[in-house]
Amino acid sequence: MTSDHDTTARFGRRDLLRAGGVLAASAWAPAWAQSGSAGIAARPEVAGDDIRLRIAHQMMIIDGRRSHAIGINGSVPAPLIRLREGQTVRLHVENALDEESSIHWHGLLVPFHMDGVPGVSFPGIAPRSTFTYEFPVRQAGTYWYHSHSGLQEQMGLYGPIVIDPATPDLAAPAREHVILLSDHSALHPHTIFRKLKQQGGYFNYQKQTLAGLLAGRDQPAGERRAWGKMRMDPADIADVTASTYTYLVNGHGPRDRWTGLFAPGERVRLRLVNASAMTTFNVRLPGLAMTVVEADGVAVRPVTVDELQLAVAETYDVIVTPSDDRAYALVAESVDRSGMALATLAPRAGMRAAAPPLRPRPLATMKDMGMSAMAMGDGDAMAPHDMSAHNMSGHEMTGHDMAGGTMPGRDMTAMNHSMRDFATAPEVKRTPTVQTISPMPVDRTGEPGQGLADVGHRVLTYRDLVAATRNPDVRAPDRALRIHLTGNMERYMWAFDGEKLNEVTAPFAFLENERVRVTLVNDTMMGHPIHLHGHYFELVTGHGDHAPRKHTVQVQPGGTVTFDLTADAVGDWAFHCHMLYHMHAGMMQVVTVRPRGEGAA
Repeated sequence: MTSDHDTTARFGRRDLLRAGGVLAASAWAPAWAQSGSAGIAARPEVAGDDIRLRIAHQMMIIDGRRSHAIGINGSVPAPLIRLREGQTVRLHVENALDEESSIHWHGLLVPFHMDGVPGVSFPGIAPRSTFTYEFPVRQAGTYWYHSHSGLQEQMGLYGPIVIDPATPDLAAPAREHVILLSDHSALHPHTIFRKLKQQGGYFNYQKQTLAGLLAGRDQPAGERRAWGKMRMDPADIADVTASTYTYLVNGHGPRDRWTGLFAPGERVRLRLVNASAMTTFNVRLPGLAMTVVEADGVAVRPVTVDELQLAVAETYDVIVTPSDDRAYALVAESVDRSGMALATLAPRAGMRAAAPPLRPRPLATMKDMGMSAMAMGDGDAMAPHDMSAHNMSGHEMTGHDMAGGTMPGRDMTAMNHSMRDFATAPEVKRTPTVQTISPMPVDRTGEPGQGLADVGHRVLTYRDLVAATRNPDVRAPDRALRIHLTGNMERYMWAFDGEKLNEVTAPFAFLENERVRVTLVNDTMMGHPIHLHGHYFELVTGHGDHAPRKHTVQVQPGGTVTFDLTADAVGDWAFHCHMLYHMHAGMMQVVTVRPRGEGAA
């Protein structure tokens, strides 16, 4: 493979203008992704019952900078695939690389051997060969596809899927735009991973400073000392940041500003897809409300918000109705607020709206460490709390006055012990991958996401989501399963229950059509988007038989998420964190669904 140094060149502003500016930057883009696309009127790049896709190396230009990438049919992002519910599709995927590749159809309900995960559901697509995926299209909605081989997804091997319903929706908006969000670095992904292994906070340029302390910003001195004794960095919100990433909308950087058109007063459907490798985005259109109508391809009762947190691999469909004859900025701010992806919605091409400034970056709290009982209700500071009632399995913490959030003069030994108390989590293996165990994790599905509690406007939460129709299976669970999300930031190791994929001796096993209640416990200070292949699950958020159905769920730091699963797809399925480097470092396992009669392992 060509080195980063050989394949990456910088262009000056004059060079870019001479090259044709936006035209040069978008020449490689598929029709659906080109700036000024007219949305639903634009022809899909590929459609029909027989579709051919070719995976190959290529170059791309982002904000005037030339980078090496891996694309499909000569474009990054890959072509929009437009399908119709009820058809049977054959996708002939040619791998023109000198290494194995694959395509996973994220969120699509397909036979397990068509799911596209090498080593789990098929052997992969060998170099210089073609593999044909064939499956019935059983659903409608917004989805996406990406490589599940190595770190190719980070290099550009991803694209959107739109599936039209078998019966046309006569009330659907007349115009729609796909908004595919992603992150791109000129660094090779293996270089990024190596740097993270060498130093977990390598890309964090927003750490607390002495200058900030003297200016009265961020944590006061006592609180900083307390976090230092716990060897925790409250500014560690994102592993990979804008120090190396450029955040993209439909393959366009902030300077190349992708534009979607509208007519004032018309309803416009935005199909939001987070196809990034490592970035949680906070999405808003200042001055324009969004009505969420679909989550992960499934219709929900409309809920109007001003902002939503879009975790890696999630999709949301929203309706906007811009009434004024002016441009609106579409802002997708990274969760650590080191950068943003930018696009424009406008009535005419060439119009732009001013980009808002980046908001102050959030800091992790005691609640993000799973110490919710020590935090105030808003999670922003540690509140006075008598810990004498909480015997942490032999590690009592009596006498810890948390007033003011500073823990002055505190011996942190007991707290450090409680942060790795295996007695409170018998499912977790005693391995180096477990740096902390959350002492008091809580369900955070009613919260808007890290850093969004005090933004002053409506922000979507998972508890706002209510399925538009009754769920297909409303049986009570047959059994319960508790799974811990564990990690060691100092060594950049990630796992389920303390075991990385290469250490696991047996998969999670289910019987066909078994109903299981799964609780995910986040023992780390970072959000994890957890994805189960081949299935949907119902979030347990108080909505009964109208619980929202999802295939990917963000588990907030120090929080829990509970869902009910019907194991209705026989086969072997990948189950993993969708942060690419977390998965690559070990946060992945296999779920096996066995036919009735074979029994569970």
